[in-house]
Amino acid sequence: AIDLANGSASRAFELSTETVAGKATHQIVGSNDSVDESVYRRLKTELGIAEAAPIVTAYATAIELDQQPVRVLGVDLFAEGPFRNYLGQGGSAFVQNGLAQFLTEPNALLIGEATALRYNLQTGVTLTLRIGNTRTPFRIIGILQPTDDNSRRALDGIAIMDIGAAQALFNMNGKPGQPGKPGQPGKPGQPGKLSHIDLIADERTDEGRARLAEIQTILPAGVQIIKPSTRSQSVESLTDAFKLNLTALSLLALVVGMFLIYNTITFSVVQRRPTIGTLRCLGVTRGEIFRMILLETLLLGTLGGLLGVGLGIVLGRGAVGLVTQTINDLYYVVNVRDIAVDPLTLLKGFALGVGAALLAALAPAYEATSIPPVGALKRSSVEGRVRKILPYVAAVGVAMFLAGGGMLLLTKVLVINLAGIFGVLIGIALVSPLVTIAFMRVASPVLGRFIGVIGRMAPRGVVNSISRTAIAIASLLVAVSVIIGLQSMIGSFRNTVQSWLDVSLAADIFITPPSAGVGDAQSAIAPEIIDEFRALPGAGDVTLLRRVNIETQVVAAADAPRDDTGWRTTTLTAIESVHERPDKEFLWSERPVDGVWASMTGQDEVQVSEPFANKFGVTQQNNLLAVRTNAGERTMRVVGVFYDYASDAGVVRMRRDLYQRDWADDKVSSIALYLPADSAITAQSLRTQFSGRDLLISANRELRDNALQVFDRTFAITSALNLLATVVAFIGVLSALMALQIERTRELGMLRANGMTLNQLWRLTLLETGLMGGTAGILSMPAGLLLAIILVYIINLRSFGWTIRLDLQWTTFAQALAVAVVSALLAAIYPMLRLGKIAIASAVRQE
Repeated sequence: AIDLANGSASRAFELSTETVAGKATHQIVGSNDSVDESVYRRLKTELGIAEAAPIVTAYATAIELDQQPVRVLGVDLFAEGPFRNYLGQGGSAFVQNGLAQFLTEPNALLIGEATALRYNLQTGVTLTLRIGNTRTPFRIIGILQPTDDNSRRALDGIAIMDIGAAQALFNMNGKPGQPGKPGQPGKPGQPGKLSHIDLIADERTDEGRARLAEIQTILPAGVQIIKPSTRSQSVESLTDAFKLNLTALSLLALVVGMFLIYNTITFSVVQRRPTIGTLRCLGVTRGEIFRMILLETLLLGTLGGLLGVGLGIVLGRGAVGLVTQTINDLYYVVNVRDIAVDPLTLLKGFALGVGAALLAALAPAYEATSIPPVGALKRSSVEGRVRKILPYVAAVGVAMFLAGGGMLLLTKVLVINLAGIFGVLIGIALVSPLVTIAFMRVASPVLGRFIGVIGRMAPRGVVNSISRTAIAIASLLVAVSVIIGLQSMIGSFRNTVQSWLDVSLAADIFITPPSAGVGDAQSAIAPEIIDEFRALPGAGDVTLLRRVNIETQVVAAADAPRDDTGWRTTTLTAIESVHERPDKEFLWSERPVDGVWASMTGQDEVQVSEPFANKFGVTQQNNLLAVRTNAGERTMRVVGVFYDYASDAGVVRMRRDLYQRDWADDKVSSIALYLPADSAITAQSLRTQFSGRDLLISANRELRDNALQVFDRTFAITSALNLLATVVAFIGVLSALMALQIERTRELGMLRANGMTLNQLWRLTLLETGLMGGTAGILSMPAGLLLAIILVYIINLRSFGWTIRLDLQWTTFAQALAVAVVSALLAAIYPMLRLGKIAIASAVRQE
C-alpha cells in the first residue's frame, strides 16, 4: 500500500511533466520560472529555429471542480506539431472543428476526458480559474480523447488553452510603453513572459550540438538550456526522504508480522505433535518433516501474499490520499485521482510476504524435526535446550545492537541509518528472553508474598515456557517501543513547531491570495490592494513578502567553477520589513540580530534555513551561495541560518530590494500586518471590508492553528502504520498463547484434577499473560526512549535537516505500558475460554 501510494504520486508527477514536455529534448528556462518572450522571437527571426515552442504553464484553482488545482498549459498551436500530439496529430483525437474555436474564441479551454467524466462536464460549460485573488471564466470548447490508460491519466487535471490566454491569466502578458511628454523620454514597455521554451535537438549529432551552442549565444543573463528531466528530477527529489521514511516504517510492520508468522507455524506444529510423531514412526525422515513444514508455510505464505496484494491495492487507495496531501502541503502540487498499480510493486510485495513467511518458519520447522518417533517429547527437554542457547542468542542480539549503532553513528547515508534502527530493535528483542528470566526470578517471591501460591506459579510458568513466551514478549516489545519512539518524536516535533510559530509569526494579521498549492509563484496580491492596506487608519507596519523558486549552489569561492549538476531548486522569500527578526529565530547570525535587516541594505547577503544549511553544508566558514537571477549569476554571502519547520526543502531569505534589483519582479505573495496595541482592526473587520476580493485574511492564532493542522495531516499516515504494527503484534501474542495453552493442556488438566478451580486457573493464566505484557511494556520503555533519541537527533536531522527539541511526556510511557498489558490480557481470553470447555479426563489422558 505504501509503495503504491508513493509510486502513484511519483507517476502522476512524471505523467504531468511528460505531458507538458512532450517530445522536447531541451528547454530554455529563466531563473525564476519565466523567460522574456523576446528570446523566442529571436530564436525564430535571427536563428530560424523551426523546432521551438513557447510554453506558459502553472497551477490554477478550478472553482467548479471542488476547488482542486489544475495544471494550465498555454500553447502556440502553430508551433505544437513536433512536440505534443494531443491536439489531433495521432496520439489523441480532438473534437472536430474545435481548432478554429481554440484559435479565435477568447478564453477557450480544452480538458481531458477523465476530468470531464468525473465532474460531468461537456463542451460549452464555463469553468472558472482562480489565480490569487482574480477569477477568470473560460469556456470548454473540446474534450481530449486519450488513446490509452497512460494518456488518460496524463491528461487528467490538465487544462489547455492558447498561450495568449494563459499569459493574461497568470499576468505574464507584456505591457505597452507610454509616450513621454514633449522633451521627456517615454516609459518603456515590458515584454511578455513565458514559463519556458521547448526545443528539439539531438546532442548525439554534430548538427544538434552546434544548434544548441548557437542558441546559447543569444540567451540573456539568467537564462539557460536544460533537459526537462533535470528539472523534474530536482523537484521530485524533495520528497525522497519523506517516502523513504514511510517505506521503512511499513517494513517495520512486516518485521513485527514475522513474529506473528513464527507463532502461527509454531501453533500448527504444536497442534500436530502426535501426528508428526506417528509419521516419524512410519519412517518419515527429519528432512522430509522439515520440507513438509516449509512447503506448508510456502502455501500459506502464497495465499497470504495473494490476499495481501489485493488488500494492499485497497489500502493503497486510502494511503495515496494521505501521501498526496502531505506532498501538496510541503513540497509541490501533484494531482493523484487514482493509484497506478505497478506490477513490479505487486511482485515485490508478494515476494516480501512469502520470503518473510519462509524465514520466520525456519525455527518452527526445525523444531518439528526434533519430535521423536514415540510421538511424545517432554516439554522440559525442549525448554532445557532453549535455555542453553539463550546466552548465545543474547550475544547475537548484542552484536546486532552494536552493528545497528555503528550504522547510525558512523555514516550519514539515510538507507543505512534506517537499517541501523532495525538492527537496534532486533538486537533488543533478542536480549529480551534473558532479561525476562531475570525479571521473573525477582517477581516470583514478591508475588508469592502478596498473592500466594498462584503468585509463585505464574512467573515460573513464564520461565518454564520461555521458548514460547519469549517470542510473544519480543513481538509486543518491538511494537510498543515503536509506539513510544514515534509518539515521543511526533510530540517533540509538534512542541518544537509550536515554539517556533510563537517566535516566527510575530505579525498580528496575515493576508494571502488563495493559492493552487505550495510553490505557487503566480498567485500575487494586486498593487492597489496593498495600497489600501497601507492606508488603513490605525494600521501599523505593513510587511511585504514574495515567494518564488530559484536555483542555487553552495560554492567554495566566488570564482570557483560551477558544477552543472549541483544546482538545486530552492524557495526564495524576499521580505520588505522594518521589523527585525528575534534572536531565538536564528541558529547563528554574523550580523547583529537587533539590526540584521538594516545592516543587509545594499549587500549581496542572504539568510538560509537550517534544513538548507544542513543539506548543502552551509557553515560560517563555507558561506558562499551561487544564485541564478534574471540579471545573471550572482554570488551571495550567507550571513545567518534561521530555524524553519515549514519546509525541509530549504529556504533562502533576502531583502526585497535586493530581489527586485536582480529579478525585476515587483509582485507580492503575501502581507503581514503589524497593529498597535490599541488598534480596532481585526481579521473579521478586514474580511468584511475586503469581501469579494478573494483574499485569505488570518489572525495570528488562526494561522498558527492552520499550521498545526498541516502538521497533524503530515503524520496521519505514520500513526496509521503504527497502529497496524500494534494490531499485528496483538495477534502474534494471541497465537503464541494458544500454542502455549495447547502444550500445557495436560499440565493444566492435572492442576484441575488436584483441586485447582476454574477461577484459580483463570487467575493463574491472566497473571502469567499480565507478567508477559508487563515485561514487554517495561522493556519497551528504554527501547522506545532510545528509538525516540535516534529519530529526533539522527533520522529527522539527516532526512529533513530539522533540529528538534526532545520533549518526553510520562503519559506516552504510561499509555504504552497499558497497551502492552491490556493487549496480553485480551489475548489470553480466547485460549482460556477454549481450555475451560475441555473435560479434565480428556486433558490428562495420554496415549
